[in-house]
Amino acid sequence: MPVKIRLQRHGKKGKPFYWVVAADARAKRDGKFLEKLGTYNPNTNPATIDLNIDGSVQWLQNGAQPTDTARAILSHKGVMLKNHLAGGVRKGALTEEQAEEKFAAWSAEKEKSNAAKIGGIDKIKADAKAKALAAEKEVNEKRAAEAAAAALPDVEEAAADSEDAAASSEEE
Repeated sequence: MPVKIRLQRHGKKGKPFYWVVAADARAKRDGKFLEKLGTYNPNTNPATIDLNIDGSVQWLQNGAQPTDTARAILSHKGVMLKNHLAGGVRKGALTEEQAEEKFAAWSAEKEKSNAAKIGGIDKIKADAKAKALAAEKEVNEKRAAEAAAAALPDVEEAAADSEDAAASSEEE
């Protein structure tokens, strides 16, 4: 039975949410699957990926073929690297400890890269928010100045009317 690691679409219209599953290649896209390996949410920034790394490696070692998108997700989370290192251990090129050390070093580097990316996104959001607040404050000050200017002639007219009234009452 040919097995594929692929995405199974869930969520509502316009808001996709995916399960990463191992399924028979002949099964429908959203149909029967053998095992749920994780989730992928592209609606967040950056996209949220929750994956069972060991289960995914086990399926790859048993011959499951990932689709292109699933391969990118697996690669992003380090499943493809871990599978590669496991192959090196089986062939005798590496020891288990060396493979774990290499994977841990890669994971730490990837985590640092992701933290920098998230920090950059947060900084951009904060800058945009500050810029929007400054623009809104400027507009509010302009409106207040226009309202004060519009009210000022009315006060002057009222003062002039009261002076005219006082002058006409003195003449009588």
